[in-house]
Amino acid sequence: MNNKLCVITGANSGIGFETTKALAKKGSYIVMVCRNEDRAEAARQQIIDETSNPGIDIVLCDFAIQSEIRSAAEKIKADYDKVDVLINNHGFLAAEREETVDGLEKTFAVNHIGYFLFTNLLLDHIKASDYGRIINVASEAHRAGEFDPENIQLAEGYKPIKAYGNSKLFNILFTKELAQRLVDTNVTVNCLHPGVVASNFGQSGSWLMSMLYTIGKPFMRSNKKGAETQIYLATSDDVKDTNGAYFKDKKATTPSKTARDAEAARLLWEMSEKLCGL
Repeated sequence: MNNKLCVITGANSGIGFETTKALAKKGSYIVMVCRNEDRAEAARQQIIDETSNPGIDIVLCDFAIQSEIRSAAEKIKADYDKVDVLINNHGFLAAEREETVDGLEKTFAVNHIGYFLFTNLLLDHIKASDYGRIINVASEAHRAGEFDPENIQLAEGYKPIKAYGNSKLFNILFTKELAQRLVDTNVTVNCLHPGVVASNFGQSGSWLMSMLYTIGKPFMRSNKKGAETQIYLATSDDVKDTNGAYFKDKKATTPSKTARDAEAARLLWEMSEKLCGL
């Protein structure tokens, strides 16, 4: 991984922070894509102190805002000739239904469109790598998700955990369709379930979700443990030729029936293109 350029979203906390630190230890040059500048700077300095690798850049981006996603991608493309590894790691869980400035339901916008748009904008730079890898952080929560083209943003029947489950299902469908489009290229894409991780992630949800998350925290895995599968997918030669798979605990596993639906994956891609003007 020495001198390979790794772009990691949501890199300043949780499993994103642990992934960034692990790849920095391996000699990678890192671009941390984060929403909060102060937290990003503090995380960057801590990682430099612990790894002695000063090759860490910060690009600011709120993944709820498409113009910021476009600006972040343009900055990365202007500053670097290629991207070796892209890890879409950022995640969000809304407490109630709200819409972004682009008129999209926020969990859908951040967790799915954020992955979809950012990846597509960087794709030519990833193809410029000798061997590019794209890694999407999904979740076993996808098993509670559904793909309803008539209600893709839950304008009806909105519940926070349903929106989250749908978005994680969409991460896998996006991975599946992108993998098909990357056949015969030097780029692979895979996705993963990191485990139920004791981060601050659940605190963004409803008071009930936050309470349940806090109660369950002692039984959850650490951020370091939760980061292991995405680090494995970013670095291991074992998965060099693996494309379009869903991983759990560093092993390919079978996602839900809906997540394996090629027609749903194709339709979601087409709808996503329209929603972000690609």
